[in-house]
Amino acid sequence: MGGSNTKVKKQFPHPLWVITLVVLAAVVLTWLIPSGEFVREVNEAGLKVVVPDQFSFLEKIYLKPWNVPSYIVQGFLAVASMLFMTIFSGCAFTVVLEGGALQSLIAGFVKKFGSKDIIFISLLTLIFGLIATSQSVVTFIGFTPIIVMMAISMGYDAILGVSLVVLGGAIGFSTGTLNATTTVVAQEIAGLPLYSGLTYRFVCFAVFMVVTDIFLIWYARKVKANPAVSPMYELGGQSTSEINASDALEGMGSMTARKWLVILTVMGSLAVMVYGCLKHSWGMDQISMVFLCEGIIAGLFYGYNANKICELFTEGAKKMIGVCLIVGVSRTVGVVLTEAQVMDTIVYGMGNLLMSVPSFLAPPAMFIANIIVNIFIGSGTGQATAVMPIFTPIADMIGMTRQTAVLAFNFGDGFCNYILPTASALMGNLAVANVPYTTWMKYMWKVFTIWVITGSVMLIIAQIIQYGPM
Repeated sequence: MGGSNTKVKKQFPHPLWVITLVVLAAVVLTWLIPSGEFVREVNEAGLKVVVPDQFSFLEKIYLKPWNVPSYIVQGFLAVASMLFMTIFSGCAFTVVLEGGALQSLIAGFVKKFGSKDIIFISLLTLIFGLIATSQSVVTFIGFTPIIVMMAISMGYDAILGVSLVVLGGAIGFSTGTLNATTTVVAQEIAGLPLYSGLTYRFVCFAVFMVVTDIFLIWYARKVKANPAVSPMYELGGQSTSEINASDALEGMGSMTARKWLVILTVMGSLAVMVYGCLKHSWGMDQISMVFLCEGIIAGLFYGYNANKICELFTEGAKKMIGVCLIVGVSRTVGVVLTEAQVMDTIVYGMGNLLMSVPSFLAPPAMFIANIIVNIFIGSGTGQATAVMPIFTPIADMIGMTRQTAVLAFNFGDGFCNYILPTASALMGNLAVANVPYTTWMKYMWKVFTIWVITGSVMLIIAQIIQYGPM
């Protein structure tokens, strides 16, 4: 018995517990940071923004630890629309998966591209990157399990599957090409023409996409050659690339007319979401509606009766409850900092630090400052209205173009969302793929380092070429 080779599954902290600890740490942090606020006014565009030279400290507000349950409830209320979207996406994809349409499609895809990792990785990251130029990565939660299944079937691991969705989407969102909730708001506050500077933003998109794909291809080949190098390997079970591709494909069956109709429904739903977000500024409520319709239509195409569809919807909703808990508690950090009135103090301190940085290093420094602020202000729009009224005059004083300042905001607001345990987009996607946060970070810190270096270089170039207008 002593010579048993049975592999003991390593235990990792539950992501909900990790985020709860972060919430408690945020409460303690508010005891150390002075309370303060900027005067705010409504600008010509109707946005409520801070007045940079009108900051004042307030009487210190001390949060009581026993109020944390109340803050958690407020966090859930703040992301209610996102939670509904997550639940309905789970309902829709449970129906789609039940009939095997995606599994059969994946089987054909793997047989055709199983050895062509460059095409597989580059194509998927590009698709999700382009879609995310106009919307948040959180809308991809419903698609992540499918891509993870595809990656594992091809001999990779769950981390690569998540990366194809999350990292591709991160680049589209963080370079801010078409994003109305971040770029447009920041440019409006900075007094720039809306959607100006697009050419250089698309250059940044291409550069980030290339360097990220190079890393992903290197990682994919490394894991496929030796599954033991995957951070998922020590977890054991079916979430690693220990799954043999032929075993994963077994029993998926071939495509039928009904399955093709379901695939067209999934693709059509995605197209409707993109169109609605671009043309009609859709939010989570409308996307939830699309997922709801997708699930019903897919069930009808499979030939399911009403009872069967309802049973699958219930099953799908159950699968997403854990994800919803993680997303809701993640939002609580922002609630805590707002209640203690320390967010403005943090922004004020960052602004003062930037004034002392040499002009050549100012763009990367503003990038880093936005990363720090984003830890405390999770909303992109909220961060724009808090920092841009301060960073815009700072940019003018140190000779940085306002367009560069907006780009630094985009990078800082976007890229660090994929290392923060309080980021709903990250934690939701990790939860549906069963990838622990601590395991993800063993891999993700390398990608984030590459992003910070790449972003700093692109911002320095922007400063050198006087990226404009203004």
